[in-house]
Amino acid sequence: MMKPANRHTLTSVLLIEDTPSLQLVYGTVLSGAGYPVRVASSAAEGIAAFTKEESQIVLLDLGLPDRDGLDVMREMLALRPDTRIIVITANASINKAVEAMRAGAHEFLVKPFDENRFLTAVQNAQDRAISRSSASRENARKDAGPGAPRPFLGSSDVMERIHSKIGSVANSMATVFITGESGTGKELAALAVHASSHRAKGPFIALNCGAIPHDLLESEVFGHVKGSFTGAISDRPGAATAADGGTLFLDEICEMAPALQTKLLRFLQTSTVLPVGSNRPQKVNVRIICATNRDPLDAVRRGHFREDLYYRLFVVPIHMPPLRERGNDVVEIAEAALLQFAEEEGRSFDGLSKEVLDLFRRLPWPGNVRQVLNVIRNVVVLNDGGLVTPNMLPEDLTEPNDASRTLVQPLVADPPEPEVEGLLGRSLAEVERIVVTATLVRYGGSVPKAARVLDVSPSTLYRKLEGWAKT
Repeated sequence: MMKPANRHTLTSVLLIEDTPSLQLVYGTVLSGAGYPVRVASSAAEGIAAFTKEESQIVLLDLGLPDRDGLDVMREMLALRPDTRIIVITANASINKAVEAMRAGAHEFLVKPFDENRFLTAVQNAQDRAISRSSASRENARKDAGPGAPRPFLGSSDVMERIHSKIGSVANSMATVFITGESGTGKELAALAVHASSHRAKGPFIALNCGAIPHDLLESEVFGHVKGSFTGAISDRPGAATAADGGTLFLDEICEMAPALQTKLLRFLQTSTVLPVGSNRPQKVNVRIICATNRDPLDAVRRGHFREDLYYRLFVVPIHMPPLRERGNDVVEIAEAALLQFAEEEGRSFDGLSKEVLDLFRRLPWPGNVRQVLNVIRNVVVLNDGGLVTPNMLPEDLTEPNDASRTLVQPLVADPPEPEVEGLLGRSLAEVERIVVTATLVRYGGSVPKAARVLDVSPSTLYRKLEGWAKT
């Protein structure tokens, strides 16, 4: 296996999955995104590969033929506690996945899930793995400061205003609330605030509130003590404690359960952390930055988000615009990404052809900056070099109406979109299934997007899809 060209190369992933077809699908998606992948078909093969060559990220199917997946995960974490393990489960085994999270898993995915959800989970795991690396943090600290290169690109007027606002707010203690569509660079904006502040030498801890089950999120934020619940085999500090002296970034803040919102408000007011199961509060010095791809005020109106918490957090708002509203920024981003990814892969490219540049300016880019980066990564991985021409781009890129592909197709491949008359006479369960499936197809199988349109949580849709898959 080719070793990374430099420290920016994506982390290698160990995939432990016993179904050959899923091995192929998952492996292809990861490779297409630039991740080096090793595949194991059983627990024994997985442990052998894990001990032979270090992997910071492991994708682990809990339903292995030769051994319980939870036992495999515990053994791996005992060998290397910093490993980010994403568990994959099916057959409505949510309780087992929750047990895995409590035992130290980074995240879990419930089949079926779409490609964006899959790659986002892996990207989050990589980001956390890198943030745990003291060497990487030290290099980032040395580069940080007012004169350091901007962590995200864009010279359009709207981005210049954002850079200016970040520079103004960085050294204050004011809470920053970042909004914008998925893929617009909200976490990069948070990193820019942190890197430009006097806290740049402290930790930057990112936590995705929408990717963690509600009953585990409190422990992830505030930590827990040994014996506080089943699976709490030792004391574990939460993200708020880990961010002491630095910045805590709470992504998808509007997905936080109401009960935890109350505790977060108390934390903001007192700057004290109370781990689950403890009666001894701990004082911490943390700057809070949060983000959401929803309209937070609308979430308040609907009763999904506490009004007092909203006003406590919404001090300095920063809205990240979609790429389609940023003019020629897409070209700047694509060209910079081509240089970086080519260097990482040890290849030489001569830039983007005029046809490609014209196409990039016309496309709506529903996946925003993240989609551009994935497209350029695909080009670099699958081609040897030279001038990037349209025939080197992913086949579906020229079809603006084609949304992201799914790893597991919706239950109805091309469902009808009936008028109200077409729904009459059907059971409520049938109507729900038709509406959910049609919404998923309209949004390319993206569960998070469909969930926003249907005004439910993504986890609700994942559970419904899993239940329908068995009928």
